[in-house]
Amino acid sequence: MDISKVKSYIDATWSDSILPQLIDYVRIPNKSPLFDPDWEAHGHMEAAVQLMVRWAQAHAPAGSVVEVLRLQGRTPVLMVDIPGEVDDCVLLYGHLDKQPEFTGWSDGLDPWTPVIRDEESVVAANVPPTAIRRATTFVKSEASPPFARTA
Repeated sequence: MDISKVKSYIDATWSDSILPQLIDYVRIPNKSPLFDPDWEAHGHMEAAVQLMVRWAQAHAPAGSVVEVLRLQGRTPVLMVDIPGEVDDCVLLYGHLDKQPEFTGWSDGLDPWTPVIRDEESVVAANVPPTAIRRATTFVKSEASPPFARTA
């Protein structure tokens, strides 16, 4: 595996795909239902779900299934089922809602306006860039080991 090619791929994916998606996501004032009891009527959760659905459909590996699971009165679940090559399964979980505004933001920061302090971090989203790069970028080559189904 050519590490410089892998790094270039990851850097390009971060800059061209992941960072713009995070910026759009931060702009959606989608609060936890605990802090926004009328979350369904406000539509922010749906906006966040659709944003992530479009990204997942565009970037999921071939053979993946992208679907939104819904239960009455509950927040939707975005399920991305990625087929694997071994008889095992990995489950990754995240949520699309955020904490309310609260106080104490540094000058020039607020929860719905993304601010990039360097080329890798979206400050208002508390995004640890290295972790996201590693967790959201899958690089498969002939040298990589078989991977498990990921859902």
